[in-house]
Amino acid sequence: MAILGKLIKAGIDITSKLQFAEDSPGVSQEKQLRELINQAKNTAFGKYYGFEELLQVEDLISAFRTEVPIFNYEEMHAQWWSRQERFADITWPGKPDFFARSSGTTGKSSKRIPITKEFMGSMRAVGTSMINSLHDFDFPETLFESEVLMLSSSANLDENEQGFKEGEISGINVSNFPGWYDMFYRPGKEIAAISDWDERVNAIADQAPEWNIGAIAGIPSWVLLMLQRIIERHQLSNIHEIWPNFQVFASGGVAFETYREDFEKVCKTPITILDTYLASEGFIAYTCQPETMNMKLALSHGYFFEFIPFDERGMNESGNLKKDPVVLGIDEVELGQEYVLILSSCAGAWRYMIGDVIRFESLSPPQIKITGRTKFFLNVVGSQLSEEKMDKAILELAEENNTSINEYMVAAVKDEVGEYFHQWVLVSEVKPDGLAGKLDDLLKSANKNYAVARSKALKGIDVKVISKDQYTAFLAQTNKKGGQTKTPKVMKEEKMKLLLEFISQP
Repeated sequence: MAILGKLIKAGIDITSKLQFAEDSPGVSQEKQLRELINQAKNTAFGKYYGFEELLQVEDLISAFRTEVPIFNYEEMHAQWWSRQERFADITWPGKPDFFARSSGTTGKSSKRIPITKEFMGSMRAVGTSMINSLHDFDFPETLFESEVLMLSSSANLDENEQGFKEGEISGINVSNFPGWYDMFYRPGKEIAAISDWDERVNAIADQAPEWNIGAIAGIPSWVLLMLQRIIERHQLSNIHEIWPNFQVFASGGVAFETYREDFEKVCKTPITILDTYLASEGFIAYTCQPETMNMKLALSHGYFFEFIPFDERGMNESGNLKKDPVVLGIDEVELGQEYVLILSSCAGAWRYMIGDVIRFESLSPPQIKITGRTKFFLNVVGSQLSEEKMDKAILELAEENNTSINEYMVAAVKDEVGEYFHQWVLVSEVKPDGLAGKLDDLLKSANKNYAVARSKALKGIDVKVISKDQYTAFLAQTNKKGGQTKTPKVMKEEKMKLLLEFISQP
């Protein structure tokens, strides 16, 4: 592995020197859209919306926006994707090879996203671009001599009645790794195929001392639990006692900051945190520069992006998309502004609203930060709390109480007389006494709209604290344990009542 590590690092260094100047973001995106439309012009979707004619128009992007409406998942699935199991050439040439069951946090049931050969190729291409960007981090050769642990969902895919393989996108990716990946990929396909989360993590813990892990990728909550289990199993003080070359964690799926302190506790030496925007809909962005977790948009990898301002220009008072929202291109966005992301891709998604809200932290190159989900915007009585603002308040609350709070859930709930209050459930070892008042004050100082709501329609907040064991037990009961599972921070009232009922059981 030492010689291979030297070769890999040298290859990355050479690639960085040979890279040619990139097109401007606007030019790159127009090329992507033209290529996508050209590939799909003979599909049912392409014929219905006149893709052949669009390609003859001088201003392709404007014509595309005029002809093709914006779709949410329910609309895209009902009108188009539901037919792709039975018929070819619906929204993309041929039939998809797989369907990804989204591990997302909104909706009543899992989404099913078609996965095409071209889409798998685009994800690999973005991954290669991310690896090539490691040149700028100046990592030592020992990183490239070591192995990568990917804590994915199960690679044991289901087969539906139409003969298609289904699973979460990380499991689909792992199941399609070429044989030569076995040289450095851990835990290996055999362990990755174990469906039961606890059984899979126990197998990882058993094998852990035999591996030389330099990098880990996965959702922070589950990676942290895995590391803690390994440390407990082998009676370690920290994870570096068995993995001294562990230097990089590629995070994704949820915001990392509420986990940072606990990651520092299980590590002896500092590690580099890279953020990734890897969803069922695509590998959309990745950290490419040191000293930041901002993510560079993948502008030339089979995706065309549009951006709807996350304010009165794009959203109504209920927090839903307006009928005719302002839609901007990559060369029209502003620094520091939040946008709802709209995606067209080589999976046959067209003007598809993923549900994520992003903010531009840099325009050259375009780098973003995910600030939340459209459905994570707690605004039932005008409180206008974004996930980012709630994360900030929780981090400050944890710091004030000298503890850590990784996960939390909140819902707007009506009391006995029909008035709203916010019900919070924190996953922590902190004592609950006085937390409601402290959290209330932090939220008031973070958001003037919340302060106004608290003086009017929002009558109060209640805080309950549960242990990590209670939290994981609840996830297990709802079949949401492990892998790429993300729990909604903002819950519907009914879901919160189920959680409260569960934690009240003796």
